[in-house]
Amino acid sequence: MSTYREHTKVIQIGNRKIGGGNPILIQSMTNTKTEDVQATTAQILALEKAGCDIIRCAVPTMEAALALKEIKKQIHIPLVADIHFDYRLAIAAMENGADKIRINPGNIGSVQRIKAVVDVAKERNIPIRVGVNSGSLEKDLVEKYHGVTAEGLVESALDKVHIIEDLGYDNLVISIKSSDVQMCARAHELIVQKTRYPLHVGITEAGTLYSGNIKSAIGLGIILYQGIGDTIRVSLTGAPLEEVKSAKRILKTLGLRKGGVEVVSCPTCGRTRIDLIGLANQVETMVQDIPLDIKVAVMGCVVNGPGEAKEADIGIAGGDGVGLLIKKGEVVRKIPENQLLAVLREELMNWSE
Repeated sequence: MSTYREHTKVIQIGNRKIGGGNPILIQSMTNTKTEDVQATTAQILALEKAGCDIIRCAVPTMEAALALKEIKKQIHIPLVADIHFDYRLAIAAMENGADKIRINPGNIGSVQRIKAVVDVAKERNIPIRVGVNSGSLEKDLVEKYHGVTAEGLVESALDKVHIIEDLGYDNLVISIKSSDVQMCARAHELIVQKTRYPLHVGITEAGTLYSGNIKSAIGLGIILYQGIGDTIRVSLTGAPLEEVKSAKRILKTLGLRKGGVEVVSCPTCGRTRIDLIGLANQVETMVQDIPLDIKVAVMGCVVNGPGEAKEADIGIAGGDGVGLLIKKGEVVRKIPENQLLAVLREELMNWSE
């Protein structure tokens, strides 16, 4: 089945491509002071290792813009500069290594200032991400649509796109964000009918690790399942590393990214005779850096465990001191319960697909 993302415009961002059916890339944003090159670089390298594909840095000062040059030398993924208000920061960011800039033309100022930014982007073939947010929707559009609506967000985004198009540039990415999941989903459903620019998708101000993950999984799930979205960010009030881990899991769950061990485990019940919660958490921690594309089951009883684990590549079950090693629903070994984790680790380290 053909999807919207297969027909979006292909955009080169540093050493990666988005749009046109290219893989959906995961983005996160540093929470260090960009002026602190050492701390920012260290965080980006950790995010790279976790699976981040594109990184965005805030550029609130000229010192931050100049710091990008040294940061760029030490990282391996595309660097996006997040710009607000001062067009000179956008220009300096591009001159110092930014692979893409994120701006809202509405707060950059006059057309002359926007043109100055676009001229440098043209010269260097640097993509511009045009971002709109429900929290800053223009007053006239709020009045026109009797409130903040998906329709208003789409009109706002397209108005800003047209400003840049009128200056002769179309190397663009669009983002429309809201903390309202249904509004955000509706806005994306509308905008794909009106443009073929690639879309960066996220639920903004999603919340803490718990509530933000739920909101993002539902919102991104609705949008991505419809074939919409070329890059994503899970926005959390928490460590950027958690954003990347969540984004990887969302994409894998939707069948949009391979790689990484998936852990499934049964809910506890009255038959459970093992510390299932502790064991499942230990397994999840153990496998997070193992580069296998398999499913691992952790089951709480030896009666139903093998049958319930048959869709997994490998699994363990235990209770009352007895442990089972299961492969494709078949019991292959009976082992002491206290050796389950060690045996599973050994099996995964020697796994041959």
